[in-house]
Amino acid sequence: MRVRVLYHDHCFDGAASAAFFSRFYRDAVAPKAEFVYTGMAHKASQIFEDSLFDGDVNAIVDFKYSPDPRLTWWFDHHQSAFLRPEDADHFRLDNSGKKLFDPTYRSCTKFIATVTRDRFQYVAPDLEELVEWADIIDGAQYKDAREAVELGEPAMKLTLVIEGSKGSDIVQKIIRWMTRESLSAIIAKPEIQALYLPLYDRHLRSIDIIGNRSACDGGVVFFDLVNDQLDGYNKFIPYYLFPQSVYTVSVSVSTFRTKVSVGSNPWAPQPLKHNLATICERYGGGGHPKVGAISFEIHQVDEARKAAQEIAEELKG
Repeated sequence: MRVRVLYHDHCFDGAASAAFFSRFYRDAVAPKAEFVYTGMAHKASQIFEDSLFDGDVNAIVDFKYSPDPRLTWWFDHHQSAFLRPEDADHFRLDNSGKKLFDPTYRSCTKFIATVTRDRFQYVAPDLEELVEWADIIDGAQYKDAREAVELGEPAMKLTLVIEGSKGSDIVQKIIRWMTRESLSAIIAKPEIQALYLPLYDRHLRSIDIIGNRSACDGGVVFFDLVNDQLDGYNKFIPYYLFPQSVYTVSVSVSTFRTKVSVGSNPWAPQPLKHNLATICERYGGGGHPKVGAISFEIHQVDEARKAAQEIAEELKG
């Protein structure tokens, strides 16, 4: 049996979700199943190509819903889980019990672990560390910004590799290792260390770059990285640099999109007043109430900058 797992690429929770689902399926459903993985990225023109659903069983974890009849399993926890209203209608009519959605969960990994325990009586004690760290990382449950930026724990070092590596091959290796090995064992592998060390140097440089590009006004940190070739960066750096801030808005460019990122300070000195997913949805993006993003075509830098400025002004208000 061939199981195709589509997961949110270059995301610790996406990788951990794929690993936990794979372990559950192999242990509780099909011990001889073969798993193949596809990393998914949010794009301006998001579609699910027909060729993606080529398994005997097809699953999506930590990513948007597809009404494709070949989709067997779906788990997600994002407020903006549906590309179209009719997709949400399609989901609500499903009675398979294998397509599940709950935006109250901080991480999709924790959601999958809870559902498989409660509905299928499946537990994997050796994966508790993975579940715990997915919840900390995706839910921004760090003690403070210093802990989030200084990357002291194996899970945080591994997050840097997952988010910063080129292509999906190494992420898919990590997913396979996550199903059976501890996070400290994975980060210690020479192949991972060879990637981590230069990425950590880049991480340190990114702190300086963001510090030089940022301004904090009205509790909102704004920075534009379009000309810096700095696509991925630790999203807690702005709060590390500006602890008095409440929100952050940034613009960056990658190989396939121009992105507006919108976040909130987990340690904000005042209550949050805005649902960031709802704001981003107005521009075709989405996310969670406390963090969201908008994907534009790679050439739409001016449009992205305009949206970012509008959002920053709204958050200041």
